[in-house]
Amino acid sequence: MASFGKLVRLAFGACALLLVIMAAPASTQQVNPTASSVKEQQLLQELNRIQGRVSIPDQRSGVLEQPQGREWREFRNVTLRWIGGVAIIGMLALLVIFYLTRGMVRLESGRSGRTIVRFTLFERFVHWMTATCFIILAISGLNITFGRPLLLPLIGFEAFSEWSQWAKYAHNYLSFPFTVGVVLIFLMWIAGNLPNKVDVAWIKRGGGIVGHDHPPAYRFNAGQKMIYWIVVIGGGLVAATGYELMFPFYVSGIEGMQMAQIIHSVVAVLFVAAMIAHIYIGTIGMEGAFEAMGSGEVDLNWAREHHSLWLDEQSGRTGPNDQKPQPVTAAAE
Repeated sequence: MASFGKLVRLAFGACALLLVIMAAPASTQQVNPTASSVKEQQLLQELNRIQGRVSIPDQRSGVLEQPQGREWREFRNVTLRWIGGVAIIGMLALLVIFYLTRGMVRLESGRSGRTIVRFTLFERFVHWMTATCFIILAISGLNITFGRPLLLPLIGFEAFSEWSQWAKYAHNYLSFPFTVGVVLIFLMWIAGNLPNKVDVAWIKRGGGIVGHDHPPAYRFNAGQKMIYWIVVIGGGLVAATGYELMFPFYVSGIEGMQMAQIIHSVVAVLFVAAMIAHIYIGTIGMEGAFEAMGSGEVDLNWAREHHSLWLDEQSGRTGPNDQKPQPVTAAAE
């Protein structure tokens, strides 16, 4: 009887030892149960994309991931933020340095007390309509790129979600009057913004911004012509690519829309940087400049110092850019 109990204990111990030995490899395998499964990177290397099967009519929905999408995501989340940050912050830094060293460009002859009409009411309406739309489009567009890392931590998820929704609505709907404004600007001022030899001389002499020289210029100097073409070409590009993104798959597929978004975003941040410089010159950068788009009239001495050839044209003389002479008003109060 004792020997039988000993045999039972030996048999039980042997079974327990066998179970431990058999369980050891299984427990080792449980560390990474998917180690032998196909990796995402392997699928991309072999198939160039991860694609499944769908039962809905739109078969493009079966594409889960494609290499261009990964590259686009990297560009949008990393590269674009660097481009935008360098362009916008760099421009702001340059303008601060310029203002601290040069200050406001003053009227050397002072104000004459007499003004001349520079822009009509319709021209100013188109300018301010386009400018207002641009500012809202710029703020709402920058929110897409910089809002999550910069604004979200400050105002929280709920406020950021509400703000982003309204910003998206504004970005979409204000694109239409902005586009109309760009087209009208192109048509209104194309005649006076064609390059000529006077522009070359203006640039060589620093345009009156660098130093205290006052090179002659017609209605639009070389700097203003640069801004004009930036608005026309840049505005045209952001409008065309923006509408392609607003109405997906009407013009191109996913790859085309990814390229459209890259062009749209890069041109937009460079556009914003250029307009910051334009706003600076038109406000605190140059005495009397804001009045041109504010009241539509500028002081005669301002016109003589910055647009002397245009002033000659307005006085009835001829020039390469024929403009309808504008009346000189009475002395300003």
